[in-house]
Amino acid sequence: MIRFVYVIVSFLVALPAMAEIKIEEVTSPGGIKAWLVDEPSIPFVALEVRFKGGTSLDASGKRGVTNLMVGLLEEGAGEYDAQAFARASESLAAQFGYDSHADAVSISARFLNENRDEAIELLRLSLTQPSFAQQAVDRVRQQVLSGIRSNSKDPDKIAGNRFDALVYGDHPYGSDDSGTISSVTALTREDIMNAHAGAMAKDRVYIAAVGDIRSAEFGLLLDDLLGGLPDTGADMPEKAEFVWSGGVDVVEFDTPQSVAVFGQPGIHRDDPDFFAAYLLNTVLGGGGFESRLMTEVREKRGLTYGVYSYLVLRDLANLYLGSVASANDRISEAIDVIRAEWARISEKGVSEQELTNAKALLTGAYPLRFDGNGSIAKIMVGMQMDAMPIDYIDTRNDKVNIVTLEDVNRVAGELLDPAALKFVIVGKPEGI
Repeated sequence: MIRFVYVIVSFLVALPAMAEIKIEEVTSPGGIKAWLVDEPSIPFVALEVRFKGGTSLDASGKRGVTNLMVGLLEEGAGEYDAQAFARASESLAAQFGYDSHADAVSISARFLNENRDEAIELLRLSLTQPSFAQQAVDRVRQQVLSGIRSNSKDPDKIAGNRFDALVYGDHPYGSDDSGTISSVTALTREDIMNAHAGAMAKDRVYIAAVGDIRSAEFGLLLDDLLGGLPDTGADMPEKAEFVWSGGVDVVEFDTPQSVAVFGQPGIHRDDPDFFAAYLLNTVLGGGGFESRLMTEVREKRGLTYGVYSYLVLRDLANLYLGSVASANDRISEAIDVIRAEWARISEKGVSEQELTNAKALLTGAYPLRFDGNGSIAKIMVGMQMDAMPIDYIDTRNDKVNIVTLEDVNRVAGELLDPAALKFVIVGKPEGI
C-alpha cells in the first residue's frame, strides 16, 4: 500500500497543465462509449464509472435498497468473500470506491498498469457478480441503520431531510437515500439483487479514464469490465414536481444553536442564463467571505460563522439553496437579513466591480480542480452526464467571461423570488 501512495503522489506532481488536457472519445468493440485522457508519464490509471439513476430508482416500499446494494459491492464477489476481496485489492495496490446518491451510482478505481488486468477482473466481479452473502447483508444493514439513527440526531440532516420532504413530496428526492429504519430492516436479498439489475445496466453508464493506457487497450478493457451487465435497467423516474410555498417551517430540537436550510426553485444546467446565474450566486452567497450574505450576516452583524448559497443541479429538478446557523435568540434576525439581501439583489442587481471579482474568482479557481488524474476523470464523467461538449474544459472560462452585467442583473430579477424563499429551521428559535 505504501507503493500505491507513492505512485499517486508522483502522478500528481507529473500532471499536465489544464490547458494541455486532450480528451479522446473511445468506443469499445462492443459499442460502449467513454472518454479518455492518455497520459503515459506515470504507469497508473484512474477510472470513473457512473450509472445514471442512482437511489431515485428505489422501488416503491424499498427505500434505501440502492444505497444498501452499493454498500455491498465490495463485500464479496465471484469466489471472493469480503475479506478475500479486500486482501486481493490490497495485494494489487488497487483502490476501489463505491458510492450512491440521488442521480447516480458511482464507482472509482485506481490501479497500476502492471496490475491492470488483475485489477479490472476484480472490479468486474464486484460490478457483475456481487455475492450479496446474507452475512454481509446483515452486517452492512446494521451499519446503514446506525447511520440513520445518527442522522436522526443531527440538526443539519434533519433540516435537509425536512426541506426535501416539503418541496419534493412523494418523489424519491423527497426522502433520504438511506431509507428509514423500517424500510431498511425489511429489505431482503432478493430486493438487493433486483436493485442491482435495475441500477447497473449498459443503457445508463458513463465512463472516463486518465492515465497510461492507449485507446485501443481502453476499448477492450471496457468490454471486459462491463460486457456482462444487462443491456437495460429500470425505468427512470419522472421529473420532480415542486410542492412549493414560502415561509418558515420549524422543527423543535433541543440545541443552543438553530440551523436553517433555505431556498427557492433554481435553474437548469442547460439554460442559456446558467452562467449568469452562477456568477450571480457567487456574488450573493457562493463567493466565501466576499459574498453579500457573508458580509451582511457575519461581518456586519456577527450573527453566524458562515452563511452560504448554492445552485443545486439534479437530473430531475433544480433548486437554489442556502444554509446558515445562529444562536436561538439570533436566528430570526439572520433570516430577516437573508430575506432582505435576497430582495435587494433581485431589485438592484450587482455592481460592475462585484461581477469582475466574481469572474476572477471562478476563472482563477477552475484550473485548481484539475489537481490529479482522479479529479480529471471525475470531471470528465460529470461532463458526459451533463451532456457537455468534449471541449468544455477549454471553453468553460470563456463562457464565464462573456457574461455581461446586464445579463446578471436581468437574471437576478427573473430568478430570485423573495416571496418563494422557504426556510426550514431546526432548533429552538426565538422570535419566529
